Amino acid sequence: MTKKRSASSAHAKPRAKSVRHIPDSALNLSDIPDATDAQLRRARRVGRPVTGKAKQLIAIRIAPRLLSQLRRLAAKQSKPYQTLIHELLERAASKNVA
Repeated sequence: MTKKRSASSAHAKPRAKSVRHIPDSALNLSDIPDATDAQLRRARRVGRPVTGKAKQLIAIRIAPRLLSQLRRLAAKQSKPYQTLIHELLERAASKNVA
């Protein structure tokens, strides 16, 4: 399984710099048909659903070795590593509060 790299990763930055930027004004969109009223009525919002349980984005510093251990553990459990970290923190916090 190959790892997906985003354009913001350290490995993708040199490749992203070599791509020539095209300004919006230079794009030719004339061959794209206008959406009909029926298509617009069927359109749905994409992205994360609004649940009212949104998590807050934070930044923390974790030792590289610990992070790799957490990623390996998450991979063994077939879940994203951030979800695993959230679950571990939640369990630890509930133990200390109770």
